[in-house]
Amino acid sequence: MRLDDEPESTNFEVQDGRGGGMGGGLGGGLGLLLPLIGSRFGCGGIVVVLIVLAVMGVNPLSLMSGGGGQMPQSGEVSRDASKLNDIQHWSLKVLGSTERVWGPAFQQAGQQYQPTVLSFYSQSGSSGCGAAQSAMGPFYCPNDKKVYLDTDFFTELRQRFGAPGDFAQAYVIAHEVGHHVQDLEGTLGQVNQQQRAVSEEEGNALQVRVELQADCYAGVWAKRTGLMEAGDLEEGMKAAQAIGDDTLQKAAGRRPVPESFTHGTSEQRMSWLRKGLDSGDPAQCDTFKGA
Repeated sequence: MRLDDEPESTNFEVQDGRGGGMGGGLGGGLGLLLPLIGSRFGCGGIVVVLIVLAVMGVNPLSLMSGGGGQMPQSGEVSRDASKLNDIQHWSLKVLGSTERVWGPAFQQAGQQYQPTVLSFYSQSGSSGCGAAQSAMGPFYCPNDKKVYLDTDFFTELRQRFGAPGDFAQAYVIAHEVGHHVQDLEGTLGQVNQQQRAVSEEEGNALQVRVELQADCYAGVWAKRTGLMEAGDLEEGMKAAQAIGDDTLQKAAGRRPVPESFTHGTSEQRMSWLRKGLDSGDPAQCDTFKGA
């Protein structure tokens, strides 16, 4: 991607790693489902957790109790750009490009876009949805409207998932920003309510639609930035293929179980990313049509 001349977003924070634990554990009600599971990029260490749970016959939805979990205690947070490393500066260029895309898109719809904040942490931190751990992978928390990222994940994306390249990394950030767009549109709240009233299998199916729409929104972002270069499309498709639920379950030595999917198959993820890329139109990303 041609990001050299792209201005960096100023909407960031850096945690010092002294964030507290989850407080009340995985409690906090179904409202934590989207930030802790649904809003992850779809790969990273949390996939291992989900696969282990599935092998044990435990659906992640069942872990969400109705209690009001406590918020974690935060460590020191810095907003000093001089303390950022190179990959963090690069990530803020990506974030800045999402603001350049979604600001006008919301304006065209008669709305105002409120940018998300990119919260960097290393190994562990805290979020409005509970503890932030590197094993969770990147995620979006609608409680504080922030994207949480340990940039070491990009190494895992390249080495473990075989998805190298700067576009694959940018896709990670754009996908999470896609969840922020869904939050501002009210989609996350609506799905949250629907999931409370349906079975686990139906709740998973709704979550798949959430994730595929975020993939499509990432494609819209890529199309509208005008920053793509030769090879970027292939990097994006390779990343989307690598983190499909069926591919991940096969990699774990399991037979794919569609009823347990929460992000969609590799084919679905590639298809919706491509749809956003081809159209550049958020209106074409209605994964809930006919639901």
